[in-house]
Amino acid sequence: MDLLTLTIGKQKNIALIAHDSKKHELIEWCNTNKEILKCHFLCGTGTTARMITDATGLPVKGYNSGPLGGDQQIGAKIVEGRVDFVIFFSDPLTAQPHDPDVKALLRIAQVYDIPIANNKATADFLITSPLMEQEYEHSVINFRQNIKERAKTL
Repeated sequence: MDLLTLTIGKQKNIALIAHDSKKHELIEWCNTNKEILKCHFLCGTGTTARMITDATGLPVKGYNSGPLGGDQQIGAKIVEGRVDFVIFFSDPLTAQPHDPDVKALLRIAQVYDIPIANNKATADFLITSPLMEQEYEHSVINFRQNIKERAKTL
């Protein structure tokens, strides 16, 4: 399989997402880690992004809210190479109307080998990793080559 090496820069593009019942936990986490987060580019789904900016003063570029396509917008940014780290405080105990979108986001992060934290403990481990302060090279499938080869066999 043909692989492509990608580099996550020293300055990370971090997506911040939280289900409604987890928004305050994510805001508290952002406040705790404000000194680290201010060194990176931040984005998030609509309501979460606005609430984080209002509570912490951190600049967070907002996309649509999750149920209105924000999860898919962030997934598209992963594909474009414009998001390379995801913090998503999800609520495993509440049914979400946009659950297929959430699963698609998690899947695309996995396909592109993007670090993703689904809870505070994982986010704490990731944000304190020495890799947060340096470039990180990782390999993903060379999708263009893969498509080219698949087209030949069909």
